[in-house]
Amino acid sequence: MPDWSLIFAGLENAGITVDKETPPGPISGGDISAAWKLHTSKGAVFLKTGPASSYEMLAAEAEGLLELAAPGAVRVPAPIAFGTQGDSAYAAFEWLDFDRQTHDAEHKLGTQLAELHRTTKNRFGWHRDNTIGLTPQLNDWSDSWVEFLKEQRLGYQLRLAADNGFGGALQEQGARLLQRLPAWFENYEPSPSLLHGDLWGGNWASCDGEPVIFDPAVYYGDRESDLAMTRLFGGFGRTFYTAYEAAWPLEPGHEARNDIYQLYHVLNHLNLFGSGYLSRAQELLRKLQ
Repeated sequence: MPDWSLIFAGLENAGITVDKETPPGPISGGDISAAWKLHTSKGAVFLKTGPASSYEMLAAEAEGLLELAAPGAVRVPAPIAFGTQGDSAYAAFEWLDFDRQTHDAEHKLGTQLAELHRTTKNRFGWHRDNTIGLTPQLNDWSDSWVEFLKEQRLGYQLRLAADNGFGGALQEQGARLLQRLPAWFENYEPSPSLLHGDLWGGNWASCDGEPVIFDPAVYYGDRESDLAMTRLFGGFGRTFYTAYEAAWPLEPGHEARNDIYQLYHVLNHLNLFGSGYLSRAQELLRKLQ
């Protein structure tokens, strides 16, 4: 359990008065941080807590939400405060009451995600590293998408996999793909779009009929990589993709590049959760040879 007196003091330093008569209510479903509902002077607040070592992860999440909020394209839970107190780290966010996802909300999400992706930089990456799940995600700025993808996404995950004991065919196939990676982008030059970075079905919801995205792994990269993640584990229907394509059609060859971008997340799951994802990773690599 976190030291609530210290966390309350940290929140009050940020101008948030906590209702100490109503104890924090635990919320189930979090895989990485403990989650709570707090009652405060600003109304209900969604609070994540963890050990002090998790501060950078929580800070990156809060900064990522601010980055996503800035264009005004799609709603995110507003960060309120984050910091460390004693042995605990915390991040407080706007409380949102989610409702049933509808076709209308899904259509809006497709349109709004395309608008979000029109926010661009002149380089790939972000101003800080963050995490994808519990795995560090490297975001050093790069002028080359192929080099960024090779070194900071696929290459990094393959090196982690080798450290985790996944060698042999996986590494051989991976090395061949990295060598041939430029060929996949000979006729395609993506813009550095603002990405959610981890947009699976569990990271979006509806609030008052409006889509909300959360738990990001933000960086600037190829917009196709966000869409590849939406296809990996489901949770998005035809309405979403139709709306996105109507707002900003994808370029030729995106179906093949989809496998490259999904490979990054499958390798990450292999590194996080073990050999159950090995055959999926090798299947994608075979398709990409």
